[in-house]
Amino acid sequence: MVLVDTSVMINYLRGNEDDTILALQHIIDNNIPFGINSFIYQEVLQGVATEKDFIKVKKYLDTQRFYELKEERESYASAAKIYFKCRKKGITINSTIGCLIAQTAIENNLYLLHNDSDFDNIAKVVDLKMFSL
Repeated sequence: MVLVDTSVMINYLRGNEDDTILALQHIIDNNIPFGINSFIYQEVLQGVATEKDFIKVKKYLDTQRFYELKEERESYASAAKIYFKCRKKGITINSTIGCLIAQTAIENNLYLLHNDSDFDNIAKVVDLKMFSL
């Protein structure tokens, strides 16, 4: 099972092509279960340009499988700990949301498909599984 990050989902919806889009197409073609979480949902929607695009993208995202944090408050503490551990190792993480996305993948035992160096840095400090071909 794969969590598809905002960085990939946006490129996919724009029709861009790179290695992560090819990986997503592989996932789709091979019926590998994948989905997003509420943070990815919000990030993708906030990036649309028009009301018409918002409606179209929301309709598509609403059909996706959603993976959520499992432990409410403790999950947020664990995401903060990811940030803390990275900072202690001299690694700067640019997004609080990235830590929450990583925590969602960890808690749900998912592979993360992404195109964002923050996740590569997080994986240097915690056990974050990456999806690649």
